[in-house]
Amino acid sequence: MRKFGTGMSGTGAGLAILGFALASSTAAQDLSYSNRATEECLSGSASGAEMSDCIGASATACMEDTPGGFSTVGMGGCIDRELSYWDARLNDVYGEVRAEARELDRDKFKGAPSQADALRDMQRAWIAFRDATCAYEASQWGGGTGAGPAFLGCLMRLSGEQTLYLESSGLGG
Repeated sequence: MRKFGTGMSGTGAGLAILGFALASSTAAQDLSYSNRATEECLSGSASGAEMSDCIGASATACMEDTPGGFSTVGMGGCIDRELSYWDARLNDVYGEVRAEARELDRDKFKGAPSQADALRDMQRAWIAFRDATCAYEASQWGGGTGAGPAFLGCLMRLSGEQTLYLESSGLGG
């Protein structure tokens, strides 16, 4: 299955390499990371806006609970861990929504637009938007060390928002 989470292209690819190199350097560092803070926040949220506020909760808890967690390396590692959480969740819900959209397409009258194709096209456009947005956010650091965590934080935030959007679409959930 093709994944629609953190696939990189264009300008975003160079910054992603920077971000992932930064995050991978934390492998030797013991991060105190768990998805618990994000999941607890989401389970206690009633609305989409409240749920969006949960994005980053586990990364923040990781930074607070890890010695040196607010260093550039610590932030990058903690953010990257939560990004992985949202990316996996996004890929799962995308697959579910796409499968359901294909089923709905089979039941439509001939000539109706395909929901599955529209979903695929939307997700591809979203990836380009996400990558360009995050490259812009990272560029504001002028090549400084904050660019990596800024890029990863942007990927995490936008991936979380897209996940919540697809989960609330009425399909796949």
